[in-house]
Amino acid sequence: MPVQRTGVAPLRVLRAALPVLVATALAVIPLAAQQPEPRVVRELSFEGNHAIDSYTLSAAIATSRSSYFASVWWLRWTRLGEKRYFDEIEFRRDVLRLLLLYRQSGYVNAIVDTTVRRTARDVFLTFRIDEGEPVRLTRLNVLGADSILSVPQLKRDLPLREGAPFSRFLFQASADTVVARVKNLGYPYATVLRNFDEDDAALTATASLELLAGRRMRVGDVAIEGLDRVDSTAVRRMLSVKTGDLYQQDRLYQSQRDLYDMGVFQSAYVVLADSLGPPSATAGDSLTRVVVRVAEGPGHRVLGGLGYGTIDCLRLQGEWTAYNFLGGARALDLTANVSKLGVGVPTTFGFQRNICGSLDGDPTSDTLNYTVGLTLRQPTFFSPRHTARLSIYGERRSEFETYTRQDVGINPSVTINARRNIPVTVGYSFSVGYTTADPAIYCSVFRVCDASDRTLLASSRRLAALTVSGGRNQVNSALDPTRGGAWTVSLTYASPVLGSDTLYEFNRGQFEVSHFYSLGHSTVFAWRLHAGAIVPARRIALAGQDVQFIPPDQRFYGGGPNSVRGFTLNDLGPRVYVTDSISVLGTDTSYLDVRSSPTGGNALLVFNAELRFATPFFPDRVRVAVFADVGQVWQRGSAAPGEPLPVTPGVGLRFATPLGPVRVDAAYNGYAPTPGPLYYLNPRDNTLTLVPGVTYAPGPPSSFWRSLVVQFAVGQAF
Repeated sequence: MPVQRTGVAPLRVLRAALPVLVATALAVIPLAAQQPEPRVVRELSFEGNHAIDSYTLSAAIATSRSSYFASVWWLRWTRLGEKRYFDEIEFRRDVLRLLLLYRQSGYVNAIVDTTVRRTARDVFLTFRIDEGEPVRLTRLNVLGADSILSVPQLKRDLPLREGAPFSRFLFQASADTVVARVKNLGYPYATVLRNFDEDDAALTATASLELLAGRRMRVGDVAIEGLDRVDSTAVRRMLSVKTGDLYQQDRLYQSQRDLYDMGVFQSAYVVLADSLGPPSATAGDSLTRVVVRVAEGPGHRVLGGLGYGTIDCLRLQGEWTAYNFLGGARALDLTANVSKLGVGVPTTFGFQRNICGSLDGDPTSDTLNYTVGLTLRQPTFFSPRHTARLSIYGERRSEFETYTRQDVGINPSVTINARRNIPVTVGYSFSVGYTTADPAIYCSVFRVCDASDRTLLASSRRLAALTVSGGRNQVNSALDPTRGGAWTVSLTYASPVLGSDTLYEFNRGQFEVSHFYSLGHSTVFAWRLHAGAIVPARRIALAGQDVQFIPPDQRFYGGGPNSVRGFTLNDLGPRVYVTDSISVLGTDTSYLDVRSSPTGGNALLVFNAELRFATPFFPDRVRVAVFADVGQVWQRGSAAPGEPLPVTPGVGLRFATPLGPVRVDAAYNGYAPTPGPLYYLNPRDNTLTLVPGVTYAPGPPSSFWRSLVVQFAVGQAF
């Protein structure tokens, strides 16, 4: 019998070929070193695509265009942009990637051609696409769900519809939709089988989704893992999953979000204990086990910050938080902040003459602003859906050119359905303090011109109010929304019945609604409507006459970076003018050194519309906004409501940062300042008298550039 030898001949061949392989490798090394530098992708575009947008196509391929500064020929010299290089092999694969994407989207006859223009160092690419007619879904069957769901209604809610192109992506999304619906009806182990029959020649397809619901189950044991300092009772109160309840997948997600919102845990997961598969079919398997896994965070948190604002100048803030304070997952917050550093007493360093020049001459900014507060938060208040807060505070705050409020107070509140779609907050506030404003405001609005009467209005008094507010927020981002909408409404009632001083009796209401529409990858259209009104409860006798007194700190003001941007902060609406120098030459009277103060109003209406889109350079970091703002602040009962609503158009830039967009807006305002009464302040005895028969009316801006109002802010305007 012959003996077979293995491996000897190959070994001899390898030994004989080894010198040749080594010589070949040594020859390849210099050849590789001589390879030319890869070309830079200067342009990448798509033509003929309609069913799938260019952004989606560019995300599906490996080849990408260089950044704007590295693509435009007249900016390349800056060397600021990122270069992206051309890979021939990946480019060929990109054609297959696009064909697969179109195939999965239902366009089986799509053709992808390319146009490539090469230079010594650059390459310019175009994908030319002929999408062709899609395969359309003629019938979609949903099987096995008749006893659980309304199949006709379910089919109307599915992403994939009959008559539409047969997209495999939407087919999978439809299966996920069915599973999610059934899992919220007590079937934790439901699955869906997908089947389809596609006729590429006829461009038709039929598909079916077959539901395997499994057993309907209830929640049995709820186990909690990972607790150290926090009591398990507090965690169980926060859970929307209770023993004996019918299983609902959304309640697991809701419980997980609620645990995060407590601020006590670094991580929280609420899952099925047997998530790998259904239990065996025994008598006790109608109950499923839920596990809550948490990781506690630190017991304390300390935050601090130093900032700058054109209205606040330098500001300093700090916060200390104790989590799980006295058990029960409570939190105790101690906050403090100081602003007007550098311009306000006792830190008057002369900054109003340079870096805080906008505060120069503002009487409300002559003293430091401060706030000190202590807040106790209870995340579960008789129910996991409700939260309670108790705040004690002391403050001195000034509003630019309008008023200064100094008080101490207490504010208990309860938020009902705090972590649900429409939370409602009921709060009671009680404070003791005083509000000061320009004497001309009291004289003009309330007809109180005597110094002793003004002192009476500005003396320390009680303010007690009950506020009910609610709203719904469905935007996709808190810092920079691009889709969805939000609305809020707030009603405040202040009365002696609640403990207020007799001067403080009024009803105040506000309403705000906004919506955001995504018009593409980086284009958003947004609008907002903000309205408010104040109705005094009764007239009060002051200085021998009946007036409707609303404290300056409760009135409405308009203008600024988050209002009508063609007006500076609080500059919109009624105004009062004061002069301390009157010059009379014959029949001509001149008023010198005239200053103005906004009086605010008891009615407000503001509407904003804005289109935001990406810039060609740094599209992920910089966006342009084109906007138009319209609005007015009125004093009902005067002639002001008959005035037209000012409209101020403008443009702005948005720079993306981790804290939200930093924006610069420039709005055009060609309107003259609102006319108002003129008062003479006698510099000798400081008395204030109305200049009879004179309505001071400054003229409009003298040039286009003087009509521009520039606003700086962090965050979107709405």
